[in-house]
Amino acid sequence: MKKEHEKEKEELIKEIGQLTVEVNWLKKNLASSKNRSERKELIERKDNEITIKKQCELLSVSRSVFYYRGKEVSEYELTIKREIDIIHTEIPFYGSRKITQLLKNRGYNINRKRIVRYMRQMNIRVIHPKPNLSKRNLKHRTYPYLLGNFTPQRTNEVWGIDITYISMPKGHMYLFNIIDWYSRKVIGYTLSNTLETEFVLRGLEKAFSIYGTPKIINSDQGSQFTSNDYIQLLKAHKIQISMDSKGRATDNAIAERFFRNLKKECLYIMEYSTVNELKKLVRN
Repeated sequence: MKKEHEKEKEELIKEIGQLTVEVNWLKKNLASSKNRSERKELIERKDNEITIKKQCELLSVSRSVFYYRGKEVSEYELTIKREIDIIHTEIPFYGSRKITQLLKNRGYNINRKRIVRYMRQMNIRVIHPKPNLSKRNLKHRTYPYLLGNFTPQRTNEVWGIDITYISMPKGHMYLFNIIDWYSRKVIGYTLSNTLETEFVLRGLEKAFSIYGTPKIINSDQGSQFTSNDYIQLLKAHKIQISMDSKGRATDNAIAERFFRNLKKECLYIMEYSTVNELKKLVRN
């Protein structure tokens, strides 16, 4: 009787181990084959056998993301943000004070406090024509700029990455872009309607799978690029981390120039209303 019990116990342990392997495989493959929005759609609210908490865990989706419902943005707010984006693209060193004044001159009744909030939501960082002496946020991990006297000699040596805000007729998207500094070629991009780090990681991992890994990746000091997940990803691939000096216009000039040309020569003059139409414009 005891032997039978021990045998059943061993088989049960083996079965649990196999189930654990299968669950881990499921999570890994879902995370790599589907983006977060697609995984979120797989969660069933009325499943009585598996709780929402457990479904989120299995699909690698945080519960805060699952329950989040973005509020509808007014037409007026979208118009103001589009105006801010155009001004920032034309004059990247204009801060909130000058942008507010420009908009008032154009007939918009708006205060600086709202402009500051919108610029923060749009991930706009003003390029200063002189050194910025403000203190860094010590909660974020920053790294030195490695490319001051460095000129890439081959492809896949230095990648530059950045994020920009893109206006949509009924909302907005953020474009994450990867450029090879030697060839000046766009080697990857992802679009998201939020600024969470996940879409940055997804874009990088896809580029790694196609092109391999570069020697150096350069970014600004935005929260996505100082996050622990981003830092750990680059360290795991033994990639050197370079970050623009705060407020320096020239450190990431390649990405800034690309975004400026994309908007002025394409997005501001072409009509698009859906994410798929935007993807086609960005791809071309």
